[in-house]
Amino acid sequence: MCALMPPLYPQKAFVIERGRAEDMMIKVSLVPSARFVRQLSLGAAVSAGLMMAAMTPAEAAKTNLNLGMSVEPTGLDPTIAAPVAIGQVTWQNVFEGLVTIDQTGKVQPQLAKSWEISPDGLTYTFKLRTNVKFHDGEAFDAASAKFSLDRARGADSINPQKRFFASIASIDTPDAETLVLHLSAPTGSLIYWLGWPASVMVAPNTAASDKTVPVGTGPFKFAGWAKGDKVELERNADYWNKDAAAKLDKVTFRFIADPQAQAAALKSGDLDAFPEFAAPELMSSFDDDARLVTRIGNTELKVVAGMNNAKKPFDDKRVRQALMMAIDRKTVIDGAWSGLGTPIGSHYTPNDPGYQDMTDALPYDVEKAKALLAEAGYPNGFTFSIKSPQMAYAPRSAEVMQAMFAEIGVTMNIEPTEFPAKWVQDIMKDRNFDMTIVAHAEPLDIDIYARDPYYFNYKNPVFDALMKKVQETSDPAQQNAIYGEAQKILADDVPALYLFVMPKLGVWDKKLKGLWENEPIPSNVLSGVSWDE
Repeated sequence: MCALMPPLYPQKAFVIERGRAEDMMIKVSLVPSARFVRQLSLGAAVSAGLMMAAMTPAEAAKTNLNLGMSVEPTGLDPTIAAPVAIGQVTWQNVFEGLVTIDQTGKVQPQLAKSWEISPDGLTYTFKLRTNVKFHDGEAFDAASAKFSLDRARGADSINPQKRFFASIASIDTPDAETLVLHLSAPTGSLIYWLGWPASVMVAPNTAASDKTVPVGTGPFKFAGWAKGDKVELERNADYWNKDAAAKLDKVTFRFIADPQAQAAALKSGDLDAFPEFAAPELMSSFDDDARLVTRIGNTELKVVAGMNNAKKPFDDKRVRQALMMAIDRKTVIDGAWSGLGTPIGSHYTPNDPGYQDMTDALPYDVEKAKALLAEAGYPNGFTFSIKSPQMAYAPRSAEVMQAMFAEIGVTMNIEPTEFPAKWVQDIMKDRNFDMTIVAHAEPLDIDIYARDPYYFNYKNPVFDALMKKVQETSDPAQQNAIYGEAQKILADDVPALYLFVMPKLGVWDKKLKGLWENEPIPSNVLSGVSWDE
């Protein structure tokens, strides 16, 4: 779609310039020579014309954006697959939800303008916005909202967060503007979950093809996908929310896996921005670049080395604790991510409500680690393998851990594993692994240790009960207290080795405004992005 360009200058500016020219002509008209007057007037007019012509291309507002990503999405529908790259292209750009999560991590109304929760927590009534249309012209209303949620929670649903919708027993649509959810049990996180990419609203007529041709209600429309290269979006001129309409006419997501190539594309101007730059060791290379700025923000990316708790020797808590005490987290961060990261002692980040610093629960102590191994029956250590996906942080972290484990007599072999296909098959589906390492990107996902099945194969009825209890209340103070208890359990049981939270490393043009510096949820929200010319 080709949008009309706005005037180069406001009309008022032209009037002012014209007034100044007229003033000049009036003053020179007092000079007796008519010829002089004509020459001066003509010269002023020509000069003004040349000035405006010269400024036209230089001052034209820039409305295109070339944005880099390390990983190409496997599809473009976040309601049918888990990789975060899907939402980083389409969430809040193409697709929207009943509610959304803003850049501070707070829930805000979106396609639902308001909602009420019954005192018993079992009925949620949403009032929907009117005059909202999907990009193909189909109306968004209670019927399409019901379709989206029924599709997400249905028996044949492949939604990656199907558990979000498990407590929805039935859905009513009294009228086009009202959606009523009846729950089988209180679900304190439901409103928050409805803001996630997996919960976006899809159109009944086009949902089946959203994987390759996404159709949503958002500020951008899908324009094209050149596999292996780029996805293009264009401004939605008919967007329902005029206050949040896109300022950019076109956005191109370019997929570049190699960090050196990412840096080169930024420095050459082929890319305007790389919101999640993949090479911390190269961040300082932009320090003297007059065009680019660097930003270090926070994320929910928890780097953990998950163990198969159902296999020996990882079924023994003492072994897991010994491995945790063999790790100096600061050294891991230095080696894996150039010192840019925050140590964690549980599956929780400092951004999350009710966070407790658990890094001292099992501090680095080689001698105590050896003693625990001996107590567990492994005085001479043991040998195992770690399946490491090819993302840069994983093999780097694994190599540092390998050296640390050797100090307590444990041999860890590193097995490179292609991500996502091979990793998902071996780890998530077949459970064919001893240990792996991955960054968990979902916010507030401490409940994964209560999911059955999940790749850790961790079983703890006390922890499971806490995860059930936290959903029975919507009171933040009560929830934070429960999350605190849960963090302590994981820090002691160590179903995974808790390493660090990755920062959000951003590099972009200084004139680019509105990109999120922090990432409370994996995303590239572009409706507020513009060029400051």
